[in-house]
Amino acid sequence: MNKLKKFLEAIAIPVAAVIIALIVGAIIIKVTGSEPGLAYKSLLQGCGIIPKKSYANFKGPMSDFTSFVNYFTPMIFAALAVAVALRCGLFNIGVSGQMLVAGFTATVIVGYTTTMNSIVAKILVVVIGIVVGSIAGAVVGFLKYKFNINEVVATIMFNYIFQYVISFFINTYYVDPVSRQSKLISQTARLTLMDTVVGGIKMDLPIGIILALIAVVLVYILLEKTTLGYELKAVGFSRRAAKYAGINVGRSVVLAMTISGALAGLAGVTYYLGYVGSIQPKVLVSTGYDAIAVSLLGNNNPFGIIFSTILITIISNGSTYMKSSAGVEAEIASVITGIILICSASNAFVKNYIEQKRAEVKK
Repeated sequence: MNKLKKFLEAIAIPVAAVIIALIVGAIIIKVTGSEPGLAYKSLLQGCGIIPKKSYANFKGPMSDFTSFVNYFTPMIFAALAVAVALRCGLFNIGVSGQMLVAGFTATVIVGYTTTMNSIVAKILVVVIGIVVGSIAGAVVGFLKYKFNINEVVATIMFNYIFQYVISFFINTYYVDPVSRQSKLISQTARLTLMDTVVGGIKMDLPIGIILALIAVVLVYILLEKTTLGYELKAVGFSRRAAKYAGINVGRSVVLAMTISGALAGLAGVTYYLGYVGSIQPKVLVSTGYDAIAVSLLGNNNPFGIIFSTILITIISNGSTYMKSSAGVEAEIASVITGIILICSASNAFVKNYIEQKRAEVKK
């Protein structure tokens, strides 16, 4: 009974945040002269959850839905990366940079191959993403442990370093003269099966979603069922107390950032060698920053992250169709997302308030 009560309390605030945001969003949409019901329906249609009125040739609801899944797959990895770091009391704001360096490395080593076996190439892409991402995260963890360099400052600086160094190499060696991005990778190495015909419908099938769901389960087991997970949580609550209890705090910090970086690396390869297929110079994708919000909304729980990822992606990905179908500006979707996150960020305040009220009642 206590477990059920804790579960209900854990999801109450995120659910309330979503409801409040949708109500406020509906009011704003109504004030601007549009119909809230039609606007929210178009959000779902834009993601393939609800069928549209008409489709182009070889397209259908599943085309939109698989593209939607392809779009949010990197976000699951990125949000898991944030959650693992937060569990140890660390704030990994460098997920976007770790995504970029992992994606670029995999692109250069495997992305342009045409002779390698497709299965081998895709496995190698995943392995490179894990290795490069984990190294990038481990360096930040080491700097935190050895020199007490704030991980926020370190990751921001690494973001700039990765962004501009990689931009130099793309513009010098790998640029496409037409798109001004890196050359499009080969289908051999791509983690999304583009324009795959199934039942007469063309779909983009993301292989990475399978890995993402596996990662969710593994991260949950790591954080909730293992000694290492307990140590990470103990360090996150109080490093001084954890050290007094005999936990190697430095090891926990480095391991947390290494695992976080590995997950960010997977986000990078599923984004750059899956969803997009190329890299735009001098640009850090917002996925790494949005993942912070997604993780908080999911209460830093791996399974909660799945639902928060889907929700946030519906709002952001469906906003374009909402504008064309319902005449509602896409910026309204950002307002709704912002309200959700503001309400979610008050999680600790609401919990403390509830505990105080309970204590007063007991007295």
